[in-house]
Amino acid sequence: MSSLDNDVEFYNAGIRTADRPGDLTRLANLICRHAPQDGVTTTPVDALKLGRFSTTTGEQVKTFYQPSLGMIVQGTKSAVVGSTTYKLEPRGLFVLPVALPLALQTLEASAAAPLLILRLDLEPKAVADAVLRVFSHVLPTNNLHTPAYSTIADDCIVNAFVRLLQCLDQRGDEALLAPLVVQEVLIRLLRGPIGPRIAEIGLADSVISRVSRSVQWMQEHYSEPMRVEELAALVYMSVSSFYEQFKAVTGVSPLQYQKAFRLQEARRLMLAQFLDAATAARQVGYASESQFSRDYSRYFGRPPRRDIALLRQSTQLAH
Repeated sequence: MSSLDNDVEFYNAGIRTADRPGDLTRLANLICRHAPQDGVTTTPVDALKLGRFSTTTGEQVKTFYQPSLGMIVQGTKSAVVGSTTYKLEPRGLFVLPVALPLALQTLEASAAAPLLILRLDLEPKAVADAVLRVFSHVLPTNNLHTPAYSTIADDCIVNAFVRLLQCLDQRGDEALLAPLVVQEVLIRLLRGPIGPRIAEIGLADSVISRVSRSVQWMQEHYSEPMRVEELAALVYMSVSSFYEQFKAVTGVSPLQYQKAFRLQEARRLMLAQFLDAATAARQVGYASESQFSRDYSRYFGRPPRRDIALLRQSTQLAH
């Protein structure tokens, strides 16, 4: 077992290095100041989002995330990607190399000590620039692909995130200094235990980049019929290799990915545009409303009409 595998196993076993609360406390205070309300808060730094949640969730929340790096600053949550469950605690870093469906659950949070999260979107170009700095002579190789990677943030990364959020306090810093701090975070990640895996995001011919291109096509053409043979040809892979690598990187098959994305989009259409289930089903590519209702109920745990009514009710109560 490699040192990288040891690190991932070590973290998922729930064993953490000794916390040095100074910078972590400063980071929590900064998140609370810039995200005073529950929910996800965007910031003047385009790639940076802050999350604050004051209550635990009794059930998993199904959602889609873009390629990103998340860090738990306070509280505990779980993330299910494919068939793997990750328990994420303070200092826990969680990386999604491609856009993925996942199920989230807040396990520890309260009004006095809310769950606090920061998330950085991972742009392939930014990762590629950092890769050229860190691996200037020999590019890393990675033969082990999983849908998500987890490790523990060391003091240098925590301190970098403190400085990143401090850029929000001074006008102009978000444009001039924040990009430099984001690059520092990427460089430190690349030099750490999951570095070879992160590097693949920025390498044009890597497995992750090829799967990302197929995922992008699926998201842009989600209402159209999908043929795995055409997707494999799109990224210059054999059908068998594409299917194997797609499932390794995303945790699901191409058909399961398309179904999850269609259901998420249908839910968004019903919430945002007040479409009924039959219309939403047709717009996302379902030929049968009854099949749509069955898939929706299995995926979200409730039939469409009831699910949307509960979501609207919870939104009204939050305000």
